[in-house]
Order: sequence, then C-alpha cells, then structure tokens
Amino acid sequence: MTLLTYPRSPNSLLGGIAQLGRFIDKIRLRHAGQIQDYNYITVGFDKHLIDFLGIDAKAFEQRVLAGGTDEELLAWVQTDGKPISEAEIRLFSRNLLKSEPKDDAARQRFQDRLQEVAAKRGVTVSSLPPVSTWADVIELDEGRL
Repeated sequence: MTLLTYPRSPNSLLGGIAQLGRFIDKIRLRHAGQIQDYNYITVGFDKHLIDFLGIDAKAFEQRVLAGGTDEELLAWVQTDGKPISEAEIRLFSRNLLKSEPKDDAARQRFQDRLQEVAAKRGVTVSSLPPVSTWADVIELDEGRL
C-alpha cells in the first residue's frame, strides 16, 4: 500500500496568508517526485496567490528549491513581492477560503471534483460531507474532512 503525501491545507496560514504554506509544499513535493496531479502555479488558488503577492512564480519556485524555512520564504515574499497590508492579507485569505463556484461551468467542475472524491472513496456523492467551497473540496479530497 502506498502512503499518499499531501501538501498542507490551504487553511494553514503562513504570515496570515492562506495557501502560501500549501504552495511551498507543492513545490517541494513536486520536485521530489511525490506529487504529480496537482494544479501547479498557473491555475487555481496558486495563481490567485501569486497575483495577490505580486511575485514571479518561477523565481519563487527556485527560491523554495534553494532551501530555507517557512519564515525565510515568507520574508522573501515580503521583500520581493508587492507591499501588502495586514488588512489586505486578511481579506485575501478570507475570500480565498470562502470561494465558491460562481457560474455554471464552475459549478460543473465542482460537482466533477466531488464525483472524483466519491469514486476514490468508493461511495456516492450524497454520502460525502456537505461542502460548498473550493477549499472544502481540497480538504475532502485529501482526507481532512
């Protein structure tokens, strides 16, 4: 049996910033060959995070791969990214973690993700815990819900 490795939860805040610790984990795990099927850098929560922070994704990836603690990587973001206030960080994190599908296409992708989770677990979608946010789907998929 293979033990699955997941990046940390998008709810895990680093410097108050949702998704940042997860993004760091995804970079490390992907380059260690431990994850392959994650959206990475150019889409989804990662893309929103990069845009919010005003960082160059490839430069940050190289910085993560060079090593360092979460705190050192956070300091890099704070130095190399755009200036962001504490209030902006709180708003970004809250909005990201509460993000729901906004249109029919997104609602279909959301339902498709729930179908995938249910299939992995060998259950019906209706037997899964009720979720409404994209962050909840991640938590559900990775076994934290």
